[in-house]
Amino acid sequence: MGAKVVVLDRDGGAARHVANRIGENGMAVEANMRDRGRLAAAVEATIERFSRVDILINNAGVYPRMPFLELTEEQWSDMQDINLAGTFRMSQLVAAHMVKQRSGKIVNISSVTFFLGTKLLSHYVATKGGVIGLTRVMAKELGEYNIHVNCITPGAIQTASEKFFVTEEQSREFLTMQSLKRRLQPVDVARVCAFLAGPMSDGMTGQTVNVDAGWAMH
Repeated sequence: MGAKVVVLDRDGGAARHVANRIGENGMAVEANMRDRGRLAAAVEATIERFSRVDILINNAGVYPRMPFLELTEEQWSDMQDINLAGTFRMSQLVAAHMVKQRSGKIVNISSVTFFLGTKLLSHYVATKGGVIGLTRVMAKELGEYNIHVNCITPGAIQTASEKFFVTEEQSREFLTMQSLKRRLQPVDVARVCAFLAGPMSDGMTGQTVNVDAGWAMH
């Protein structure tokens, strides 16, 4: 795509590692999705270096498992603050610049668990449903400024952090529920992000695209 990429992560070292791989068109920013001030500074740093922001991919999220009846108010609020409020904060800050440009692409990452109602993830599923709803309202309100807002609902993606949450048995179970019998990789989602961020999706906004190997169909 030839994009200039700003990598925002609460782990500054990880962000710098990715930005260094990108090269001169990469920039790393350390920030937490809970901290609106740091997010605002990140957006301003982006504008200062690259003059504009054309694409936003909202991909921050956490998903600890917990039975519904055992959830605490703090755990519920913490999940909302990162997964849903974080998406709201970053989108609002970036969209303000996109309105001035009268163009932009925003891609929000939700989850197939919203369609599945996955057990032990009530707090997570609630936030991801909220992301879909937020996507639709943003699309309607921002469309007049030529800003496209779409959403992706990934399935079980095999990431480096999966080992902390998913057992080998659970990994095998995922395949039994998918129509395609291979574990999805981050690049499978990245390719759809690239499509939604590029000109081939210029006729789309307010949509949710499943990337789940045929797990949930609707």
